Amino acid sequence: MSVLARPTVAALAAKSLQRLSLMADRRPSGRGSAAASHQRFPQFPRNTRELTIPTSVAPARATVYLPAVEGPPPPVHVNFHGGGYVVPLTELDDPLCRFLAAEADIVVINVDYVVAPQHPFPAPPRQAFEVVRWIEEHGAEQGWDGDRLTVGGQSAGGGLAAAVARQSLEESGPSIALQVLHYPPLDLATGAKDKRAAIAKPMLRPWMAEVFDTSYVPDPKVRADRLVSPAHPSDTADLKGIAPALVVTAEYDLLKAEGVRYADRLRTAGALVEHVDVAGADHGYDGTDDERALETYALIARQVRQAVGTS
Repeated sequence: MSVLARPTVAALAAKSLQRLSLMADRRPSGRGSAAASHQRFPQFPRNTRELTIPTSVAPARATVYLPAVEGPPPPVHVNFHGGGYVVPLTELDDPLCRFLAAEADIVVINVDYVVAPQHPFPAPPRQAFEVVRWIEEHGAEQGWDGDRLTVGGQSAGGGLAAAVARQSLEESGPSIALQVLHYPPLDLATGAKDKRAAIAKPMLRPWMAEVFDTSYVPDPKVRADRLVSPAHPSDTADLKGIAPALVVTAEYDLLKAEGVRYADRLRTAGALVEHVDVAGADHGYDGTDDERALETYALIARQVRQAVGTS
């Protein structure tokens, strides 16, 4: 067992990654900073307001992206950022949120959810579910149509979106028209060192996954939980009735196999709208590859529009 599999060591490593992320975010420019994210794709304007959503876990700060077109209350898409359930990379998804607001004519809510090790499982998925439920229930007062609701996320955010959809199935709502799972981690019960990527040095290295997984779910026995590892063979529940899904995997990603397995499981349940594997791409490709990012974002926007009836 690697030393990083020890919860105390993983927690220290995770907190170091959080500090490094905070330092990068404070730089006026440079990859990984909020400013750099805001400068990408300037053709999509940034029209936002801030919002704090109450939950039983902790208040969740969120950024609300408004569409340019005025009219009846638009549908709403709830986005959860990536970062291994550890690093609060909320602003990294700013280009995606601006794109969706503009191209799908929807409100996009980018959620700054709690992260580990300060808030390990089950806090993040429970907070995420309560956020989505609040967004559905308070649409009329906030200016969006909570009855036309989609959720999604990239990397760990995709894992949370899948967990929200699962809780919605089990608790009979809120009704979700589409779940967008973009290169998500869906099997933490399988050790990172037992996963194989299509290239020798993928972006997401096994040691990184070990830090993330141990920080998020310190007890290995809990990692088979349905809200953590829905792609693991131990989860055999009937998913009939779960929210329709768009699953996007990346060819070289360490997490591709579990994304494919979950897409197959959703297909069996009659819930897979589309599975796309981005050729020649690795985990987080859309952060640096503008052409591929815009192609995938256009796919997401198209599927969201179809799901909520704005196309």
